Amino acid sequence: MLNRPDKSIRDRLAKLETHLNNENPLLLDVVSRFKKLDTVAYKMGLLDTSESYATSIPWWPLVSVLGTFSAGKSSFINNFLGDKLQLTGNQAVDDKFTVVTYSNSKDHRVLPGVALNSDPRFPFYQMSDEIEKVASGEGRRIDAYLQMKTSHSDKLSGKIIIDSPGFDADEQRNAILRLTDHIVDLSDLVLVFFDARHPEPGAMHDTLDHLVGHTINRSDSEKFLYILNQIDTAAKEDNPESVVAAWQRALAAKGLTAGRFYSIYNSDVAVPIEDEAVRKRFEKKCKQDKSAIFDRIHQVEIERSYRIIGALQTIANDIESQVVPIVKDAMTRWLKMVLTLDAVAIGLFLIVMFGLGQLFDSWILFSYDFANEAVMSSVKAGVTVLGFLVVHFSARSFSAKVIANKMIAKVAIDKNLAGEHREGKIQAGNIKKAFLKNTQPLRSMFRPMPVGWSMRSKRALVQVTSDACEFIQTMNDRYTKPSGKVEPMENIKAEEVEV
Repeated sequence: MLNRPDKSIRDRLAKLETHLNNENPLLLDVVSRFKKLDTVAYKMGLLDTSESYATSIPWWPLVSVLGTFSAGKSSFINNFLGDKLQLTGNQAVDDKFTVVTYSNSKDHRVLPGVALNSDPRFPFYQMSDEIEKVASGEGRRIDAYLQMKTSHSDKLSGKIIIDSPGFDADEQRNAILRLTDHIVDLSDLVLVFFDARHPEPGAMHDTLDHLVGHTINRSDSEKFLYILNQIDTAAKEDNPESVVAAWQRALAAKGLTAGRFYSIYNSDVAVPIEDEAVRKRFEKKCKQDKSAIFDRIHQVEIERSYRIIGALQTIANDIESQVVPIVKDAMTRWLKMVLTLDAVAIGLFLIVMFGLGQLFDSWILFSYDFANEAVMSSVKAGVTVLGFLVVHFSARSFSAKVIANKMIAKVAIDKNLAGEHREGKIQAGNIKKAFLKNTQPLRSMFRPMPVGWSMRSKRALVQVTSDACEFIQTMNDRYTKPSGKVEPMENIKAEEVEV
């Protein structure tokens, strides 16, 4: 019973399964595999029973729209949806993150941030706690950072779009950047907008430093699209291509020499382009780039399914290939440190006893209370053993804390150097908890294997990995047909035919 999830997490997973049963039945079986991983993690101490790996990743496809103020983010969203949902203008019109979701109602609704903070189905669940970490007292002002808007646009069905405030905001800056990092890690597609009216590096300083500079070495860098918006304003330039070139040079200066770059504008609010040849050239380029961007947005539902299964594989592989070796190495170093401290303590004790023995009987004080030499010897032994146990368990506790802090720092550095921004990554703090579970007072220091790790656990991870491969093959069969041949209907089993 100690390794079972508590009621709150069981309820969350039940709601998730109900949602998937209606929206994406293929992923329904994936939830049960996450539960298997949870069981292994509970035994090892990697997760509390109030946590689940299934709730650590988003199950709805996410498209985030980031950039500077007045870069045309809101206009782009409206244009994509075919719905005038977001306010637009040259000044900042929204100073908070806006989560745009589909609704059956044709009326637009604006819901407060608490609607996102308290709903585990959304990526901002309990985000007030994260805000509180960087800005004390701000967690209770969640409505100042988040809001939700609904749209009846069919293009939004099955996905979530997140519109962000500008990066060059001074107020609430640290919390905004914290939220942005959170969104970027969870998103399936990140659209980074720049303003063609101000393409020079100075105007893009914050975006360049925090987004471009931080994403170059990410393992998921392919999900970033860099968009120079409002390029129509450059039509009157003698050399409009120089605007695009200046923008790309600014990106290259931060190390971004490869990626997907687009230049677009909103024809509904574009400045008139009198030269017909120039206008046609701009319209053609804008149409091509918008089509490519919209196609990527429509693909996020498929990409999300692959990412979820990829996270399942990542967690299963990392537990065996990374967590277990890290914890075993920490246990070995902990054992050596405890034995060293025990030896030092015993040595000091013997030195003190020898020194006192040269002056007088080191146990003479006991002669006033005990006439019986046998009883006195027992007391001597008892006091010695008690003293050693106090020293020993103090050494265990001290050594565990030292090793744990060094371990978590090393894991964090290694993940940072590896540019690790994968979904399903196991947090360094959780690895620390798994190690500390092995240092509990009643557990022997000489056990070679971490708590909860056994052949049964290993077989469970192997089975999960195998199932994940089968899930991917099933999805490949759904979306691809390398042979190009269509199988005759009489050879297709009845249960494989989708109605």
